[in-house]
Amino acid sequence: MNKHLIALAVTAATLSGAASAAQVYSDDTSSLAIGGRVEARALLSENGQTQLSRDDFATQAEYNKALINQNTDNEVTDISRVRVNIDAKTQIADGVQGIGFYEREFKDDNSNDENRYMYAGVNSDQYGQIVYGKADGSLGMLTDFTDIMAYAGSVVGGTKLAVADRTTNNLAYAGTFGDLTFKANYVFSGADYDTAGNKTDVHGFSTGAVYKVADTGLALGAGYGEQRDQNGVNTHKARSEQTFAVASYTMGDLYFGGLYKYGRRDGTNLVTGDVTDTQGYEFAAAYTMGKTVFTTTYGFMKDENAHNVYDELANAAAVDATYYFNSNFRTYASYTFNMLNKNEVGKVAASDQFVLGARYDF
Repeated sequence: MNKHLIALAVTAATLSGAASAAQVYSDDTSSLAIGGRVEARALLSENGQTQLSRDDFATQAEYNKALINQNTDNEVTDISRVRVNIDAKTQIADGVQGIGFYEREFKDDNSNDENRYMYAGVNSDQYGQIVYGKADGSLGMLTDFTDIMAYAGSVVGGTKLAVADRTTNNLAYAGTFGDLTFKANYVFSGADYDTAGNKTDVHGFSTGAVYKVADTGLALGAGYGEQRDQNGVNTHKARSEQTFAVASYTMGDLYFGGLYKYGRRDGTNLVTGDVTDTQGYEFAAAYTMGKTVFTTTYGFMKDENAHNVYDELANAAAVDATYYFNSNFRTYASYTFNMLNKNEVGKVAASDQFVLGARYDF
C-alpha cells in the first residue's frame, strides 16, 4: 500500500498514530533508528506446472503458442516477506543533517532477497535533500497517486523506466517548498560489460513535481523520464521516454486518484515481443470506515504500435479491504480481476489473483 498518499488521505483518518522506527541510539547531534515490517502473504492464482522461458524457443510465436497451451493449476503460493531498515542522521550545521538509509527485503527464497535502498547524503531543512546510491527516482511520487492497494500494485505506474524508479548509481534531489514538492534524479552510465566486451548499461534522468492546491483536498502532478539502454552497437536506437500526469482529491474519508501515462519505446508487446510505444491510464478510490479501509483500482495500458495484433499490455481491476487493529498490525484480503485475453497471452499471464495477508510494522 502506498506509504505516502494513503497515510495522508486514508489511514491518517483512521488511526490516531502511525508505526515508526524504534530509535536505538541518540546523542546531542546524532540518532539511529531501526524499523521495518513482517508480512505474511498467501497468493492463490494460476501457476504453470512447467516453467517456460523465452530462451527455450526459436521464435516468439512458438513461445506464445506454448504459453497458451501450458498446463496450469490453481495453487497457493507463499509470498511472505520481511523488510528491515536502518535510518541514521547527524547534525552537521544549523538546519543541515548528514543522512544515511539502508533497507533490505528477505523472502522465503534467498535468491530473491534484495537491497531496496542504500544511500547517503545531505538534508537541508530549507533547501531539500540530495543523496547518492540506490534511491528512488522522481516518478514514484506520481505513481503513488494510484498505487494504494494493500497488495495489488499499479499496473500502469509499475511500468516506470528504470531510471525513474528505485535504482542504483542514482544522484537524487527532493525538496518541498510550501505546497510544491519537486524531485529530480540522474542515473549515471555504469561500468557494465557483457562477455564480449560490449557495454551494457541503463542511464538517464527523471523529474517530477506535485502541487497541493491549498486546503482544497486537490493535488496535481506531472513528470518526465528518459533513459538510454546501451547494448553493444545499438545504442542510437535504445532511447526510451515517459510522461506522467496525475491528480487526486481527498474529501473526508474518501480518496480519488487518477493517472495518465504516455511512453515512447518503453514497453514490450505481449504477443510479438517487440519494443513498443505505450499509452495507459489508471483510476483509484479509497474509503475509510472505522478501522477498515476499502480500496479499488482499475488500470489499462495498450500498445501504440500494434497493427492487426493483440494490443493490450494491461487490463485489470483490483479490490481489497484492510483492517487496522492498531498502528502496528493489520490484516487484508485482496482480489485482482485480470482481463487480458488468455487465448493471446496464456492462462498464467491472464490469471486472477486472490491474496490474504497479515502485516506487522515496527
